[in-house]
Amino acid sequence: MITSPNNENLTQVRKLAGRKWRDKLGEFVAEGEDLLDAADAAGWAPVLRLAAAGSGLPGEEVAVPLLAKVSQLGSGTRALAVYPQRWAAAPTGPLCLALWGVNDPGNVGTVIRSALAFGAASVALGPGTADPYGAKAVRASMGAIFSVPVAKAREVGQLPGRRVALAAREGRPLAGVERGEMTLVVGAEREGLPPAVLAECDEVCHIPIRSESLNAAMAATVAMYEASR
Repeated sequence: MITSPNNENLTQVRKLAGRKWRDKLGEFVAEGEDLLDAADAAGWAPVLRLAAAGSGLPGEEVAVPLLAKVSQLGSGTRALAVYPQRWAAAPTGPLCLALWGVNDPGNVGTVIRSALAFGAASVALGPGTADPYGAKAVRASMGAIFSVPVAKAREVGQLPGRRVALAAREGRPLAGVERGEMTLVVGAEREGLPPAVLAECDEVCHIPIRSESLNAAMAATVAMYEASR
């Protein structure tokens, strides 16, 4: 059982709280039994698995106070694991969701969860988008990070199919868009998509609403529902 705060496994978990080390090591941490069960179901093998002493959960046992100190959950955790990051070589269709400049990790994780719910083939992350393997994004994905292919995209031209940009009160209503292979491109809530990105897309559409705007995760979820129904 791990009883020292200087244990190398605990040191590794602490390092992975920062994006610099996640990028350098190509690993990330998932916390909580539900997330670890989702990883197991999706066939992800952990690099390291830790469990609170006396919990009866699989993994190397750790003294409860020490596990709480490396946890990024406010209430602590009974289990966590380290996994290798998986990046798809390229975004794929027939339905892809691309995020451009969405820097809130909670939104990124929620979008990945919605992508799984509505059958998107992949999620593409453009410049300025939060790390999908950060703790907050992983939690918000509710385990979908283990089932939805995630790819990086530097340019709109890398996105599959017709590129349909979502912009508040611009273009035609999304409901009128032709079905077929497409990528829905969503920007940050306040800034929206940069003009250059809008210009590179094949079409600009909006979701008719009565309020000022939707946040990125809500807009992406509504758009994926509309595109998949």
